[in-house]
Amino acid sequence: MAAMSLDALVAEWLRLDQNPATREEVELLVQQANTEELERRMRTRIEFGTAGLRARMAAGWANMNDLIVIQASQGLCQYVRRTVDSAQSRGIVIGHDHRYNSERWAKLTASVFVQAGFKVYLHRGLVHTPLVPFTVQALQAACGVMITASHNPKNDNGYKVYWENAVQIIGPHDKGISASIAENLEPKSWLNEQLDSSPLCVDRTEEMKDAYFANLANLNLTRSLNENTNLKFVNTSMHGVSHAFVSRAFKLFGFAPYISVAEQKEPDPEFPSVAFPNPEEKGALNLAIKTADTQGATYVLSQDPDSDRFCAAERTSANDWHIFTGDQLGTLFAAQALKQYKAAGKPVDKLAMVASTVSSKMIEAMAAKEGFKFVECLTGFKFIGNTALTLVNEGYEVPFGYEEAIGFMFGSRIRDKDGVSATVSFAELAVALENDGKTVFSYLQELYQKYGFFQTRNSYFVCRDPPTIDAIFKRIRNYETNDGRSYPREIAGLSITSIVDLTTGYDSTNPPSFKPSLPLSSGHMIQFRAAGNGTKIVLTTRTSGTEPKIKYYLEATGQDLDTVQDVLKRVVEELANTWMEADKHHLGRP
Repeated sequence: MAAMSLDALVAEWLRLDQNPATREEVELLVQQANTEELERRMRTRIEFGTAGLRARMAAGWANMNDLIVIQASQGLCQYVRRTVDSAQSRGIVIGHDHRYNSERWAKLTASVFVQAGFKVYLHRGLVHTPLVPFTVQALQAACGVMITASHNPKNDNGYKVYWENAVQIIGPHDKGISASIAENLEPKSWLNEQLDSSPLCVDRTEEMKDAYFANLANLNLTRSLNENTNLKFVNTSMHGVSHAFVSRAFKLFGFAPYISVAEQKEPDPEFPSVAFPNPEEKGALNLAIKTADTQGATYVLSQDPDSDRFCAAERTSANDWHIFTGDQLGTLFAAQALKQYKAAGKPVDKLAMVASTVSSKMIEAMAAKEGFKFVECLTGFKFIGNTALTLVNEGYEVPFGYEEAIGFMFGSRIRDKDGVSATVSFAELAVALENDGKTVFSYLQELYQKYGFFQTRNSYFVCRDPPTIDAIFKRIRNYETNDGRSYPREIAGLSITSIVDLTTGYDSTNPPSFKPSLPLSSGHMIQFRAAGNGTKIVLTTRTSGTEPKIKYYLEATGQDLDTVQDVLKRVVEELANTWMEADKHHLGRP
C-alpha cells in the first residue's frame, strides 16, 4: 500500500466497502480534506499475525471494520481449505463477546465460510473465549475464530484464530493466512441475512457449554469443604461476559454464590467504571475491594472481559489487601498441581509444566527440587499451548501452564488460558487452606521458604512511535560499540552474566554458534541475567504485539528481602533513565 497514492487508497476503500457507516466516515474525511487522518487510516494495512487482528474500530485499512473482517475471513477460509484435511465438512467454530460489532463480525465471518461451503458452528449469544478452543477440540473442527479484544479499551476489537489443534495459531500459519488474505480482497459476500436458517450453520452452543462444565468438574476435588466453608468471595466480571460462566462454575463446585460487584457484573461494551478493563491495571480492582470491605469478604476474584484471564486479592489485615501477581498465582497453581499429581501416585518424572520465558523462574526452582520437567517458551498461549501438546506427544502429562500476564491453563482439554477454571481453582485452594488454618498468602510465604524467595517488578513504557522504539533497542544492542552485540555490561551494580536476544538470534551462553534455543520473536525481545552481592536478577524487555508498549519483566532472587527490594528499585530506575532514556523519548508510564 505504501506505493499507492492516498487518493487511490481511498478510492479502493470506497469501491469495496458496503457498510454505510464506515463509508460515511471516509467520505466525511475526504470532504474535510483531513489528509493526516486519512493517511493514518489508509496508508498501512492492519497486519495479520499470531495474535490474529486487534485494533481500533473505525473505517480504513489500518482498523477493525466490516471489510477487514470479511477479507480476513476469506483469506483464512481459503488457507484452511488448502491446508487442513476435510476442512469444509469438519467446519469452523465461531464465538463472540459483548463488544461493539462483535456479534455482527461473528456473523460476517460465518457468512463467508457458509458461502464457501463450510460447516459453521456459530455460538449463539455471548461466550467466554475458552469455549471456542474447547469446541474446536470437542468437535474436531478445522479451526476457530473468537471475536474479542480481550482486555483492550472499549474502542478496540479483534479477531483471534485457533488452529485444528485448538491452540492459537503460530508460524508459519500466520504468514500463510496473511498471504491468503492478500489474495482474497474482493468481497464475495456480505452479511447473509438467512444465515441462521442455512443447513450449514449449526447451533451446538448449549451442548458445548454443558460439555465444558462437565470437563471443568474434573478439577473439583474438595466439594465437601466447599459446601461448608464460611469464606466469602467477591467477584467482578469487569463489565465482561464471565458472570454467567463463573456463577455456574461456583455452583458446580459446591460453593455458595459469590458476592458480585454490582457496577461491573453485567456485560457493558462501554466499560463505564474502568478506563482499561484489565485486572492487572493499577486501580482496576478498587470497586471489588470496596465491595469486599463492605461485605466482610476475605478474597476478591476477577476475570478480564472475555474471561480468559484471572486475578485475585486477599485481605491480609483489617485495612490491607494483597493483590496477587500473575507469577504468584502461577506458583500457587503449580504447587497445587504438583500436590494433586503426587497424591494420585503418578511418577513425578512424567509430570511437566510450562511457562513463558518472561514469567517467574520459581517453577523452574520447584521443578529442580521436586524432579518434574519444566519448559519455558516464548510469550503467549499460542506457544504455551503448542509446547504442552509437544510434551504430551513425548509422554508427559501437562496439567498446568501459565504466563505472568494472569493467564493460566488447567487440565488436558483446553490448551489455552481460562479465567473460569482459574477462578474456581483459586477458590478451592483458599477453602482447602482455610481448613488447615492457613490463607493463600500465608501458603505463598511457605512456598518461598521451601523453594526460595522470588520477587517480580513488571511494568511498561508507553511509546506510540515505532521508529523511536527501534532506536531504543538499537542503542541497547550497540551500547559499547556499533557492532550489534555490544550490550550493557552491568545494571544497578550487578554484572550481566548472560544475554539472549530473540530478535537478532543471539545467545551469549551458547557458543560457538551463539544461537538461542528458543525461536525468534517477531518483535524486539532481549533477556538479561545479572548477579552480584548474593542477588540475581532476570530482566526481559520486549515490545507488545497488541499495544503501544515496551514491556519489561524483572525478577530478583536472594536471601535478604530488603536487599532484593532495593535491587529491584535500582534496576527499574537505571532501565528507565539510562537504558530507555524515558525522559528524552517522552515515554509514558503507568
